[in-house]
Amino acid sequence: MGTDQNQDASAGGTPEGYKPGEELISIEDFQRVKLRVAEVVDASLHPNANKLVVLRVKVGERTKQLVAGIRKDYRPEDLVGKRIIVADNLQPARLRGVESQGMLLAATDGDRVVLLTTDRPDVTSGSEVS
Repeated sequence: MGTDQNQDASAGGTPEGYKPGEELISIEDFQRVKLRVAEVVDASLHPNANKLVVLRVKVGERTKQLVAGIRKDYRPEDLVGKRIIVADNLQPARLRGVESQGMLLAATDGDRVVLLTTDRPDVTSGSEVS
């Protein structure tokens, strides 16, 4: 089955189960993204946007700031202490005037956003996700 999907993708077709035009990436592309466990140490409402939350997270020994569009589904005080999954090696970006130094992973389920977290609170901050 995997061989047929690869042949379809390389021939310019859409593999079964994917939407037309949905781009597939190589394993090498995926390996470039460094996914890590991060602990939320602080969270606050973004001062200039009503959909954004500003989080300070610990990734191993480093502390980073993230800006995420999760305000309608999460209160900042409920985020502190959570172990979330982040894309750790993104170039910084400014979102409504506040720098974001990574991206948290979340699922969109209908009209709500659900954070991707660990099922164990004792997993070490900075652990690689593979």
